[in-house]
Amino acid sequence: MINTADPYSVEVGEFYIQARKLAAEQVLRVELPLKPALTGDEFRALDRRVSAYFGANVQALALAWARPYAVECNSITAALALGFDGELCKQTCAPPLRFSPYLNSASTRPYTDLGLRPTMLLAADDAEAAKAMVRRGVASDHTLGLRGAPPVNAYFVSTPDRVRSVRAALFPPPGRIARIGVDVHVEHTPALQGAERVLLYLTGAVSVPGLDTISWVPGGVGDHLTSFGGALQGRGQMPATAWIASGATASYGTVSEPCSHLQKFPHPQVLLLQYAQGSSVIEAYWKSVAWPQQGVFIGEPLAAPFARR
Repeated sequence: MINTADPYSVEVGEFYIQARKLAAEQVLRVELPLKPALTGDEFRALDRRVSAYFGANVQALALAWARPYAVECNSITAALALGFDGELCKQTCAPPLRFSPYLNSASTRPYTDLGLRPTMLLAADDAEAAKAMVRRGVASDHTLGLRGAPPVNAYFVSTPDRVRSVRAALFPPPGRIARIGVDVHVEHTPALQGAERVLLYLTGAVSVPGLDTISWVPGGVGDHLTSFGGALQGRGQMPATAWIASGATASYGTVSEPCSHLQKFPHPQVLLLQYAQGSSVIEAYWKSVAWPQQGVFIGEPLAAPFARR
């Protein structure tokens, strides 16, 4: 989807059409206000356009813009996939009305099977950074898990920030997963410095220093558990787009105060295993979040480094 009122969206959207060889019927052009969050009424008008345009074979959506990234207290990616939950905005620390039936699902056709279209923003700090992200996504396809290839690294980091490190209880055990060529590292440190061949970097912090020292493989994924990582224009915390600027291909963050419910953030083991089993990054990321209503997914959605076809 392209927002014709946004030069960034037009440039990035047209680039993505060429990069992923999309057909004309796979592209919807809309006109949206350039602001962080849509109102409920503005969103409902957009949702009607989407429902009227895309047929039953369209299983997921890529939004070629960085704003709007929210619908009131919901993320725009979740509102399009699951519907807008206005009740949640009365108490954003509460559970959402609808949980994701896509959690750790085996489905490869989520709209057909479950009635939802996973959605991801092609969001970055500027159009050139977004196009570089798309190139990394395309370059990642079918590149990992190959026999004889050097391993990649998955880092799961708990920081001195105990509240934001609650995912440590879900981290996998460290060690080599030989059959997929991934070395799992579980660290306790404020931040990584100089890590090489990074596939995953999940942590918890208001801001993550040292991202410019990280060497990502194409298709790399990183996020930090904090309240407003999905507020892409800043709420006093590092936005998820900082991961993209460092060379990651996808990230995630919440757009409104979620409190520290683990269900509102990616499950580390589910994300790793779904990705390593051949899912695209939009599938793996979406399948790792039980309550994604406040979380915005950003990145190149079709990146699939472990896929074989």
